[in-house]
Amino acid sequence: MSEALATSEDGRFRVRLVQDEHAENPRQDADTEVHVITIDSHLGQYGPVDKDGGPLAHIWRRLAWNQWKGVETFERYVAIMHGGIVLESSPEKGPRSLWYMTGEEIYDLDRGLLSEGYIEAEMQEYEAWLAGDVWAFVIEKTDEPEADEPEWEPVDSCGGFYGGPYARAQAREALRFYAAQSAGTSN
Repeated sequence: MSEALATSEDGRFRVRLVQDEHAENPRQDADTEVHVITIDSHLGQYGPVDKDGGPLAHIWRRLAWNQWKGVETFERYVAIMHGGIVLESSPEKGPRSLWYMTGEEIYDLDRGLLSEGYIEAEMQEYEAWLAGDVWAFVIEKTDEPEADEPEWEPVDSCGGFYGGPYARAQAREALRFYAAQSAGTSN
């Protein structure tokens, strides 16, 4: 059992983080907007991030032979010819890949306001999943907060939080909700 992350002021509720062992690959989500081309699977150790690589995968296949300038040329091509953005990912344990969106997709997403941040967020979510950094929280309640070893009963849980900082923030927010509800107030 994991240690409590936080406890309510009255000691009646606590929240624990546990690793989410059944987390879905975020790239399987139908809402993903970013295309990914896997450029190095470390001799087949890792599978491709996305199977098809998106609408510009054929361009990458033409440039991939040039290991010195291929990535830079692809980035320039996407920016100049498609008004898009390319970010490179090279996690310690995972495939090296290019994450991109075309200018038209960027415009449709948010009129180009936060597109690079959106690409980076999808990339970080995938890297968290790949590293096993996916969490669930469990809210527990006790009727005897003053006891030396109180008995805790689970009252709620939620999983699928990619990245520890995000999971901790969501867990603390859930704890505040239950503590406020118990006290008869609401946030």
